[in-house]
Amino acid sequence: MHRFLALGDSYTIGESVDPEGRWPNQLRALLRGDDIQVADPQIIAVTGWTTYELDAGIDRAAPEGTYDLVSLLIGVNNQYRGRSPEEYRAQFSALLGRAVRFAAGRPDHVLVLSIPDWGVTPFAAGRDRARISAEIDSFNAINREESLRAGAHYIDVTPTSRRAPQHLDLIAPDGLHPSATMYAEWAALALPAARAALQSPRN
Repeated sequence: MHRFLALGDSYTIGESVDPEGRWPNQLRALLRGDDIQVADPQIIAVTGWTTYELDAGIDRAAPEGTYDLVSLLIGVNNQYRGRSPEEYRAQFSALLGRAVRFAAGRPDHVLVLSIPDWGVTPFAAGRDRARISAEIDSFNAINREESLRAGAHYIDVTPTSRRAPQHLDLIAPDGLHPSATMYAEWAALALPAARAALQSPRN
């Protein structure tokens, strides 16, 4: 049975959706549909966490052993709180290094998801949506560059998040977080990389 560790914030814990609607749980279901046996994901994620708080949260959770699949999605709260891109790069890179170590040193068993754009949601009404989107793009340029440098898989879910104004079913009732429908799209985008990782020979 493959072990799956999911690291992040509200987008990984699935704020405002049932546990089965979280994208890591939906990815597990898709993998099982492909006859790839994956245990329920171990999720270390809390709504509102920045990169710094996720790092501290991992320390507290102290996950044991190694994992066959590790996901990392973090940074929206860095942007929301006005933290600098330079700080984000340093802290994200350190978290990515931890993710690779949890994956037994195999970066091709790590999935990094881009930060979705909350600036298009109803919650952002009255805010500078263009600025939010530009800052999200800046942070995503960083996590993409660091992921590709490390050899991790990069899953770009941001375009899906930006379809929300035309497809309100993609947004949860809180007007901010993704719905289970959007998370299903993220899981589908992550499936090919996850499948490739779990079907690859062990080193």
